[in-house]
Amino acid sequence: MIYETILHEVRDRILTITINRPDRLNAFTIRMAQELIHAFETANEDDGVRVIVVTGAGRAFCAGMDLGTEEGNVFGLNEALEPTLDDLYDRLDDPEIISGLRDTGGRLTLAIFDCKKPVIAAINGVAVGVGATMTLAMDVRIASDKARFGFVFGKIGIVPDACSSWFLPKVVGIAKALEWTYSGDIFDAREALRCNLVSEVVALEDLLETAYRFARILANGRSPVSTALIRQMMYRLSGEPHPMMAHRIESLGVFYASTHDGREGVQAFRDKRPPNFTGKASEMPNFYPWWPLRQRDGS
Repeated sequence: MIYETILHEVRDRILTITINRPDRLNAFTIRMAQELIHAFETANEDDGVRVIVVTGAGRAFCAGMDLGTEEGNVFGLNEALEPTLDDLYDRLDDPEIISGLRDTGGRLTLAIFDCKKPVIAAINGVAVGVGATMTLAMDVRIASDKARFGFVFGKIGIVPDACSSWFLPKVVGIAKALEWTYSGDIFDAREALRCNLVSEVVALEDLLETAYRFARILANGRSPVSTALIRQMMYRLSGEPHPMMAHRIESLGVFYASTHDGREGVQAFRDKRPPNFTGKASEMPNFYPWWPLRQRDGS
């Protein structure tokens, strides 16, 4: 795919995705959604990419859906459809449903959720609507002191997007998630930090270096297979109703690691040297993925 709305650069095993419509404050479009999904899906199987950093060009991260340039339905949906919930179970991957019904922000966050690579959001400026909700599927959110956030859905009579009704309460708690989505208020980076939406607030000029400092640790000092397993274990097992499923997967994971990169890690510790991990995220152990696919309950 030729990217028109994002920049894509891999350096030192770190992929930087820059949302690149600065003249529109990086407002989200259907084309942008397609390009971001493609970038994440491609990186997922690219062993030359260990970590992904996402940021915005200019003074915004992403100012939400571009409501001024899309023709017809501003969300790109097919108003001729009369969809039902069954359509989203039975026809989820039907091209008509994908293009005419499914939330593009949700398709993007699902691609991020399925990714085997850690994802760091370097939020340089305004992030509202889908510009805020897309970051919820990212693992670490670092904000500049210029960043502003808003879950503005209630102000324009719509509902949360990008699977944020699943992610946001897990990140900040249900009371704060409801407050923010009811009110649609814009709040600054310090409030985001206070409520654990972001992990750190830094000066704008230090933002990318702060993100890259952590990214370099993950890109050069960690097993890609271990990292991929850790990411999916945390997201998927923390929602299980009983810890037994975590025990099952952890048992398989420890067993596998003890004969692969974990063996090298232990020996490197004994030798007092950096480890030389050889595992590849494109070659996962045979129990991955362990979660049921395409179940009606969505698990």
